[in-house]
Amino acid sequence: MQQRLARGEAAALGELYDRFASLVHGLAHRVLDDEAAADSATREVFAYIWEHPRAFDPREGPMRAWVAALTQRTATAALRRQQQRDADPDSPEQAERFEEQVRAAAAAARADYIVTSMPSSLRAALELAYFERHDYRQAARTLGVTEDEARRRLRLGLQLLSSAMPRPALAPPGAEYRP
Repeated sequence: MQQRLARGEAAALGELYDRFASLVHGLAHRVLDDEAAADSATREVFAYIWEHPRAFDPREGPMRAWVAALTQRTATAALRRQQQRDADPDSPEQAERFEEQVRAAAAAARADYIVTSMPSSLRAALELAYFERHDYRQAARTLGVTEDEARRRLRLGLQLLSSAMPRPALAPPGAEYRP
């Protein structure tokens, strides 16, 4: 795909768009919470891919992950630009609130991507636990697996999801903790 894009094959871009447009738009919408802004971010992502086909390095992971990361960066930058336009330059509290909104939206987009890309067996266990309030025993019965396997799936799914949350920097001893 990358080689075809580098040669300027429009059909390759069309195939890439067909494969990843819903992912890109969904992540952008999750960050921006605005349909028109998500459409614009989607166009921006695919324009970047078309203009910079060699930016993708297959040694760093699958194309889906690269496209998702590119989308997250694009949507986050658009959200920051939007908030800077709306911001009161004399209000540091408002700037801090906006930056927190950007971080929260980026974490939510990462979590969405992680859930949609995890194996269906892990996703099914998490959905039972979260949406239907099943414990691991109930999830095991519903999924037709052992209790140990249900616990393993839930643990692994939660570990994957926890990677979406930014890690707080370690504070020096005696510093006040602010979540």
